[in-house]
Amino acid sequence: MPKPSPAYFQRLAALAALEPDDTRPTKPVLEAFTATEMATIPVATAADLRLAVKRARSAQRDWAGRSVADRAKVIDRFSSLVHKHADELMDIAQAETGKARIYAQEEVIDVALTARYYATNAASILAERKVQGMIPGATEVRVRYQPKGVVGVISPWNYPLTLAVSDAVAALIAGNAVVIKPDSNTPYCALALAELLYQAGLPRELYAVVPGPGSVVGQEIVATTDYLMFTGSSATGATLAEQAGRRLIGFSAELGGKNPMIVTAGVDIDQAVAGAARACFSNSGQLCISIERLYVEREIADEFSRKFAEYVENMTLSGSYDFTADMGSLASQSQIDTVEKHVQDAVAKGATVLAGGKRRADLGPLFYAPTVLTGVTDQMTCFADETFGPLVSIYPVDSVDEAITLANDTDYGLNASVFAGSTAQAQKIAEQLRAGTVNINEGYAAAWASTAAPMGGMGISGVGRRHGDEGLVKYTEPQTIASQRFIGLDGMRGVPRDLYLKVTPLAIKALKYLPGR
Repeated sequence: MPKPSPAYFQRLAALAALEPDDTRPTKPVLEAFTATEMATIPVATAADLRLAVKRARSAQRDWAGRSVADRAKVIDRFSSLVHKHADELMDIAQAETGKARIYAQEEVIDVALTARYYATNAASILAERKVQGMIPGATEVRVRYQPKGVVGVISPWNYPLTLAVSDAVAALIAGNAVVIKPDSNTPYCALALAELLYQAGLPRELYAVVPGPGSVVGQEIVATTDYLMFTGSSATGATLAEQAGRRLIGFSAELGGKNPMIVTAGVDIDQAVAGAARACFSNSGQLCISIERLYVEREIADEFSRKFAEYVENMTLSGSYDFTADMGSLASQSQIDTVEKHVQDAVAKGATVLAGGKRRADLGPLFYAPTVLTGVTDQMTCFADETFGPLVSIYPVDSVDEAITLANDTDYGLNASVFAGSTAQAQKIAEQLRAGTVNINEGYAAAWASTAAPMGGMGISGVGRRHGDEGLVKYTEPQTIASQRFIGLDGMRGVPRDLYLKVTPLAIKALKYLPGR
């Protein structure tokens, strides 16, 4: 399959939420496999973003007036269109990021599943409900959900399909408009999804794609929208959280991770090896929830390390637009430079390379061999810092308790994985790990793809959750409407005030005997 055509890029570029301007600057967009220009993208200004927010705010009022079920129909049609256009979506994801096609397919499936989940379940999650009132029979209380307004999304380059729209569909079904700044290296993935949302019947102003630099467009999103969703580094997330806090707007973020896997004695080693390879090198390791630390019980550490290194050395790397590759390239020059620096630093300080450890310039300028290290110490950069690339370190441990302690010895807490001798042992280990998601017999996909369950991080790995009820309700303002009848707080008609004030404490105390009290 070829990379997308110039006509495809031209069609999508016209969907950006920008006014026509022949003098507008453009930015090259590179094909990651070759690091050569394949298209350009118009660059927005702060004024462009403000205009997109203004239009979104106007359109959002009508959108919010439609029922949740009506809004869900649009997102359900979008889910079907994603399946229909899967091939071209995989093409553009591969072209912009360099990922292997299997992981581009993973993105497409995730987008369709997330959209379908919320289209199916949003009406019940957001349904108005009655709750227990202050005084049974005299106080009627309803809880309902109002949309935030205009939700700003700042999405990253590593999963540019999934992270451009998985949060957006929840915000849209909740009645909001969305203004998104995609990463400057991957703008066309967001535009490809925008095209399908419009075909599904979504008014264009409700999902406005504004491509441009974070220092301009991103900052204006923080300054003008009613809620901010960010996916990226913990350092940037902390800065954005501070800025959102000054405006007193809601903020949610999925941030970095230095994710551990624990492998215990008694495990099926071949199964653990295959699972670890996928967990570590999915999307060339450029995944917030990928594994970068392997804690293996000492009695099986040598065998596991040998088999894992052999498995990794035999992985197929290529820049093909088909399913023949196990791993593609990295996404940018800065990414491959970071990986190389981490490996060189570790080796210079005494670490041993069991597999990989070098660039693969024979395949393309951004290819780096999947790399396994041992002998990594806390003096090395890759020990505690997130590499965000195809690099993992193996640490033999004397016991499961030691593995748990070391796994939790980090400021991060996004994802973890356990391969154990029994399900019972794995469950017990999982419950002791400080991570927003823990996968058993899998690296990350079991939790990530369970769209009914919340996904997010502890510690500096994030704020809030995506997926599940939490991933939808966060885009709303819960509103309580309470109606008081018969009995007031200051008295009851026909009852002397002195008597009322004496009886009230006794009545309140008696409430504890009622169900739910």
